[in-house]
Amino acid sequence: MDKLTRIALGLGRLIPDALTTSIALLVLVVAVALAMGNSLTATMDAYYRGLWLLLPFTMQMTLILVLSSTLGATQTFRRLVRAVSRVPRTTTQVLGLSILLSAALSYLYWGLGIALGPVIAIYFAREAEARGLKIDFPFLLAATGAGWSVWQFGLSSSAPLMMNTPGHFLESITGLMPLRTTIFAPASLVFVALFLIALLVAARVMLPRRPETISSFPDSLGLAEPLTPADPEPGLRHAENVESLSERIERHSVPTLVLCAMLAAWIGYHFGVKGAGLDLNSLNTILLFTCLLLHRNVRNFSKALQHSVVSAWPVVVLYHLYAGVAGLIQFTTVGENFAGFFATFSNRFTFPLLTATAAAVVSIFVPSSGGQWAIQGFITTQTAAAVGVTAQRGLLALSVGDHVGNLISPFWVVIAAGIARIDFRRFIGYNLAFAAIWFVLGVLVFTFLPA
Repeated sequence: MDKLTRIALGLGRLIPDALTTSIALLVLVVAVALAMGNSLTATMDAYYRGLWLLLPFTMQMTLILVLSSTLGATQTFRRLVRAVSRVPRTTTQVLGLSILLSAALSYLYWGLGIALGPVIAIYFAREAEARGLKIDFPFLLAATGAGWSVWQFGLSSSAPLMMNTPGHFLESITGLMPLRTTIFAPASLVFVALFLIALLVAARVMLPRRPETISSFPDSLGLAEPLTPADPEPGLRHAENVESLSERIERHSVPTLVLCAMLAAWIGYHFGVKGAGLDLNSLNTILLFTCLLLHRNVRNFSKALQHSVVSAWPVVVLYHLYAGVAGLIQFTTVGENFAGFFATFSNRFTFPLLTATAAAVVSIFVPSSGGQWAIQGFITTQTAAAVGVTAQRGLLALSVGDHVGNLISPFWVVIAAGIARIDFRRFIGYNLAFAAIWFVLGVLVFTFLPA
């Protein structure tokens, strides 16, 4: 085991499991809230308000996990990803193509990167091992996860989309922010390109010299193995080994085609007639439609679904515990006071650094970009005006800090770990290096380039 791997594993061992971390954050934020003068009853109420704040979001993320794993079990998807994973001929090409593929999906929509990034890592690691290429599977998971970062300046970036929507909560102060001034600003485009280049270089340099290949993780490797055809229960067969009527219906494609037709009609209406955009619900609808279509019948879909549910266990309760902490931030004075403290030290050159730093800390407690902007948006825009920079620069700097929290907090990492069937502490240590690259580049770009 080389030095870098020992450091990454050592950092992982210092991080408690996600449930324990959520409890530690709860104790810390309660203490801070009380110290800031919030009453005990107000603090308790804020926690309870937050505790169930993410109920719809939790179910949406559960479906993303389950349906993406179910999609990954289809023969069509396996053949497609396996075909792409066979393209690389060197270790560098494996790293580069897997990271860029994950980043491209994430730029299109953040949920695609979350759902499919771990699947990409599994197939690329499996094919690399078969070719005798030395790829460390936990490291590859971390690297493809770092590629997910570009969603912050992609087509589904939460805060910029919110600020370009009529009626947003800061419209009387900032007006609408056209996307050409946020995610399509020169600084944003340059930053995405620079970060991907830096990530590719860093990944190649950091790659462990004594890799733990994917065969060392049988649960993960099993996700890349063909799913055996669904066999009927022995007791459901006739004595003469003839399928029953219910078995024939379950194996027939007509029921799934009927449901696919209904889902396809809604998808066409949503995007074509209403002109609506991609959101979590429409993404899950597309995933459900694709899963049913590619599995072809109810029996195959049901069997794959049973295997896939295992990947969703980390988020079912955990998200609500983090939401309680987020409620403490949002519904007491903690978030406002914390952001305001950093704002008092700002000038036009230190503003991006301080904004990103404050956002990085807050994002550990509030794992939602839209929610974080709701907390820090007013103070960020007011401070930006006071120091003579645009509100857009503040939003973009805040997005840099927001994703630092996403990379180093267990909240999002457990999703990738759940899909890949691996302990998140096996690879979260590498994220600290990727987060540092992201932060330094982001602060420099949004301090000195046009935004």
